[in-house]
Amino acid sequence: MSSTSRDRSWRLTRLPDRARKALAGSGPPTAPFALHVQPSRVDAATARSALGLALRIGESMMAVGASAADVTAMVLRVAAAYGLTDCQVDVTFTSLTISYAPDDATPLVLMRIVRPRGLDYTRLQGITDLAAAVMAEELDLKEAHRRLDDVLSAPHPYRRPIHALGWSGVAGCVAFLLGGGWLVALVAAVTTAAIELMIRALGRRGLPAFFQQVAGAAVATGAAVLLVVMEVEVRTSLVVAAGIVVLLAGLSFVGAAEDAISGFPVTAAARAFEVLTLTTGIVVGIAAVLDLARRAQVPLRVLDPSTFTVPFAVSLAAAAGMAGFWAVASHARLVAVGVATVAGALAWTTWSTAAAFGAGAAVASAAAAVVVGFSGEALTDRLRIPPLLVAVCGIVPLLPGLAVYRGLFAVVVESDVSEGVNALVGAAAIGLALAAGVVLGRYFGRPLGGSQDRFDRRVRRRGTSTS
Repeated sequence: MSSTSRDRSWRLTRLPDRARKALAGSGPPTAPFALHVQPSRVDAATARSALGLALRIGESMMAVGASAADVTAMVLRVAAAYGLTDCQVDVTFTSLTISYAPDDATPLVLMRIVRPRGLDYTRLQGITDLAAAVMAEELDLKEAHRRLDDVLSAPHPYRRPIHALGWSGVAGCVAFLLGGGWLVALVAAVTTAAIELMIRALGRRGLPAFFQQVAGAAVATGAAVLLVVMEVEVRTSLVVAAGIVVLLAGLSFVGAAEDAISGFPVTAAARAFEVLTLTTGIVVGIAAVLDLARRAQVPLRVLDPSTFTVPFAVSLAAAAGMAGFWAVASHARLVAVGVATVAGALAWTTWSTAAAFGAGAAVASAAAAVVVGFSGEALTDRLRIPPLLVAVCGIVPLLPGLAVYRGLFAVVVESDVSEGVNALVGAAAIGLALAAGVVLGRYFGRPLGGSQDRFDRRVRRRGTSTS
């Protein structure tokens, strides 16, 4: 056999080995998990205090409306700032648990129950600032606990009448946005003020939130029926729609969608079920009053907003006003109110531009939500304003209050089930588009956020060097 034949035969026999080596992976897995925990460099008392601080910060963030993903990330960052880099965090809708199990010490497990307090952007920013100071290694544990107590016990930035004025302002701007005049805006503002006062009184007496939503929707619809009976020349459907938007805006659409997309199915399911339950309360309240009005032969009707043209300048000002008033109602400070106003104007401009190019309501809403979510995540770290404020306030002008009312009206009064279901499905599609758009926008804007990403990279490098 010639040397050329022997060389060709050797290559053929070695080919499977070479192919196997080329296909075989080398090195560690790209996402290691369940690794052996390193011995602790922190004494037990310090570790317990640090875990307690991280847990209190997470509980406070959840109580004022932060998502499970943001809470989990912040808890892990605060714990890592004190040297506890191997913690495990479990978040549910009503509880928060953190564990730390080093190789050479007794495991520590702490849990706190979360009691929601409603959106409070000033308190959320105070918590975020405190966490940033901790991550910058500017505070010891005792001082951090004391400052957290100060943040959580601080009074609201506005007196109660100013807070109530925020809700009325949102309703009045909704009326303008949907084509109503000054009389409609005034009636909607007064009606919403009555709703807010009643809901607050019912909350003090411990009535569940479901029945509070029923009562609020009934008051909004009842005011419209009363105006028809009194023969007041006003677009009653816009009065109802304004009240519905205010009631819908308080629901955690964005939080539920973000938790689901970010990998927190338990919390997402709980939030989604809460949203469904409270929205059902709105439906029950509206349907009950509409049914009573139909039996009393009160001539209610729904006006199609497409038949009324609102100048762009008026709609833009109304959308910006809605976002700003919503920030006031959510206890935001003056600088944050200004940013929220700009976010509302930006969202409405984006929505109008997308609609001008032929996009449907859901697609245009998603586009506006992406822009708002991106802007909030990319810029608010520099402005010291919570990204949640920009996201929620920005999408408030796009909430489908009139679509919900139109669907219920078609089912209850006109007995047109198919048209009503179509309207309600369209409203649900807009709500989901808004929530998903905000999540996607925040994802795109996160690399530009700044300090928290830099801290995460520093912790990963520290963990790599010690392993």
